[in-house]
Amino acid sequence: MTDLRFAWLEITGKCQLSCTHCYADSGPGGDEGVLSTQDWLRVIGELAGLGARSVQFIGGEPTLHPDLPELVDRALAAGFEVEVFSNLVHVGPRLWDCFSRPGVRLATSYYSDTAAQHEAVTRRRGSHARTRANIAEAVGRGIPLRAGVIDVRGPGRQRTQAAKAELSKLGVTTVGVDRVRGIGRGANASPASDQLCGRCGQGAVAISSSGEVWPCVFARHIPLGSILDADLATILSRNTAPPVAVGPSCWPQGGGSCAPNDPPRP
Repeated sequence: MTDLRFAWLEITGKCQLSCTHCYADSGPGGDEGVLSTQDWLRVIGELAGLGARSVQFIGGEPTLHPDLPELVDRALAAGFEVEVFSNLVHVGPRLWDCFSRPGVRLATSYYSDTAAQHEAVTRRRGSHARTRANIAEAVGRGIPLRAGVIDVRGPGRQRTQAAKAELSKLGVTTVGVDRVRGIGRGANASPASDQLCGRCGQGAVAISSSGEVWPCVFARHIPLGSILDADLATILSRNTAPPVAVGPSCWPQGGGSCAPNDPPRP
């Protein structure tokens, strides 16, 4: 792989929510993973050495990792643009301080302007109010924030446009709409390459809390290696050919990159 620009860092498989479509199949009983904080600090250093310019901390729910602020600090010190993709169900003072640092962005998912529809997706009572309140808090603090409205129920069955309108009223200026991907709990069968856009591994890489390396967070069935066995440069050098053929587009509506709710392009 050449011209590495971006990396997803899936630092935990645990989440407070059990969203019906979760591509990572995470939840309260999710795996915390085997990588230590020192392992993640090493990975961030290796990414910087390979020329990557931006990272996104994901999960599971990345705010459940006790050392997320330390990992963000390391990424900022290495010159990365940083985004944390969070459900924003719970953000304590320490994390608000972390998210307020220059160079850090937030991203979140939102499903409806009504608690009933939102929580039918998250399967956690109270999650709509908590996420909504923390979106407003982030906006009030001036933290860059984008939101993705995922159409889980299908056209006309979910209040996606009302959700977009509510987010706009809350002050969120970047809102996208995406469809459910056939990966994880969103799949009706085993994952297949027809769910991918064919651009996996082109300038991007994903690393899981188990140490597995994938060409994309949606290409979890295409392992490239493990950072527990080799450094990232070695793993990527062994995988120079495109991992999948160009297939149907899985890009979010309105364009963007093939990723959960369109992560930032470096």
